[in-house]
Amino acid sequence: MSGLQKLVYGILDSKAKKTLVITLTAVAFFASLLMFPSKLVLAKMLPGKSDNTFSVYIDTPTGSSIYQTNEVSQCVIDMLKEEKEVMNIELFLSQGIPLDYAGLVKGASMKMTENVSEISVNLTDKHHRTEPSFLMVQRLRPLIKEKCLPVVKGTNIKFIEQPAGPPTLASIVLEVHGENLEKVREISLKASDILTNTKGLVDVDIMADEIYDKYELIPDKEKIARSGLSVEQVNNILYLAFEGMVIAHKNSKNVPDQIPMFLVLDKESRNLSNSEEPSLRSKLSSLNLMNQRGMMVPLNEVVSIRKVKSNPMIMHKDLSRMINVIAETDMVSQVYPLLEARDVIIEQFSNDYEIEKAGFTTYMFDLYLTDKKSGEKFLLRWDGEMKVTLDTFRDLGGAFISALVLIFLLLVIYYKSFAISGIILLGSFLSLIGVIVGHWAANLFTSETFFLTATSLIGFIALMGISSRNSLLLIDFAKSLMEFHGMKKREAIAVATATRAKPIALTAVAIILGSALLASDPVFGGLGVALISGTVAAVFVSLLFVPVLMDNSKAMDFDLKLHTKKDSIAITR
Repeated sequence: MSGLQKLVYGILDSKAKKTLVITLTAVAFFASLLMFPSKLVLAKMLPGKSDNTFSVYIDTPTGSSIYQTNEVSQCVIDMLKEEKEVMNIELFLSQGIPLDYAGLVKGASMKMTENVSEISVNLTDKHHRTEPSFLMVQRLRPLIKEKCLPVVKGTNIKFIEQPAGPPTLASIVLEVHGENLEKVREISLKASDILTNTKGLVDVDIMADEIYDKYELIPDKEKIARSGLSVEQVNNILYLAFEGMVIAHKNSKNVPDQIPMFLVLDKESRNLSNSEEPSLRSKLSSLNLMNQRGMMVPLNEVVSIRKVKSNPMIMHKDLSRMINVIAETDMVSQVYPLLEARDVIIEQFSNDYEIEKAGFTTYMFDLYLTDKKSGEKFLLRWDGEMKVTLDTFRDLGGAFISALVLIFLLLVIYYKSFAISGIILLGSFLSLIGVIVGHWAANLFTSETFFLTATSLIGFIALMGISSRNSLLLIDFAKSLMEFHGMKKREAIAVATATRAKPIALTAVAIILGSALLASDPVFGGLGVALISGTVAAVFVSLLFVPVLMDNSKAMDFDLKLHTKKDSIAITR
């Protein structure tokens, strides 16, 4: 009798040892599940992806000039130049960079104002770098913000990485819906402050224009006519004085299109001393036009100034007016910062609003707000990568349950026994212990957080079939020993376990070696670790826990009695 056979037989022959095996397995299972709330293992759809490029989005306060935006941009570029892994940098002032994978949903193509710019940063090849791009971004973000944010007060700098999976507007998106735009902005500002103070969240921003005072210059047609000028003259000098204008074109054999020649006043002549109306009037009085009689007419005589409020951008989704509050995660899972921020929102908003939580639906984290004074209703809806993560884990969970049901039905049809089918299924499900513990162990040996991802769940679902095969080998061989060799149940189970241990172990080694190549991949590393650690756990469960369940199952006794009865009938005849 081999050592493994003696070990298994000794366990089966002792009630205390069988109880110990079952207890230890149950403790291991529940302890592994507790790794999620204790944050020893963090769940996320996909981890950071190391790429050869990333972008920096710069938003100066609404109404800022292109010179202020350029000043902040140059500050960022100067710091990026100090990085030896940065190959080249491209700055796009007052516009977005040519659309890339991340910019598809971030609205880069719609940026056409002076207070925005985007910087494209190209790095050396990721295979020749020791530092992944997402760790570089994590390191540079606080340094650049500390130096460049004070250049123009109220500036927002966001670091945008190429997503490893489906592109989303941001890691966490809070949609604030409501018809009262003023109230919606107020709620958005409060929510933005809460997200800013939430640990693990960075690059918090409100996707809404600030409302500010501006001056409209309105040519007075009647005065223009009496002064012997034309409206076109007045418009041209206004554009020239404040914006500049195209006055001619140049042709070149090296350029297929005409090159515009842009005329504009120098910076000192164009800038105002301050943003007050007297300064603007002084500037207009310094601009003169010659009328048809050769007389110089000051521009302030034919142009009136009107102070108005700016027109903010209005966003809608599903015919509902809304404002987005976005935030990125700093190498952490989206779940925990979201839950923390949501609890703070409920606490702080409960004084002014009646809050109703959404049920267990697609939007399970949503909050419905009702103003206690006016009765106005608002909706706080969470979206972004967080929503994609929930949808993915929900779909994969459904696929996992479907796989369990199908495997169970097939086993019931084959064995004609619910008990034996349940043993196989339970043994397969317990490989989850290895999957979770494997991610915890992998996190100890990596410089960044090793998340349990969507690919990890795919690996676990694939592992169900492999784990079921181990139990099938044991049960079928044990049954054949009992039926054709007349062995007692415990002896048959012990012999079957010892005999099938080698093919089970060889299969496990093949899976581990095949999955080892995936374990180091930033995206499919979860799949590799799930297959490796889950297979190791499946081997121990199959060789120790499943035999105990087989010994306790009366379904195994039924097969032996039925066979014995058939043999006795045959001998009598």
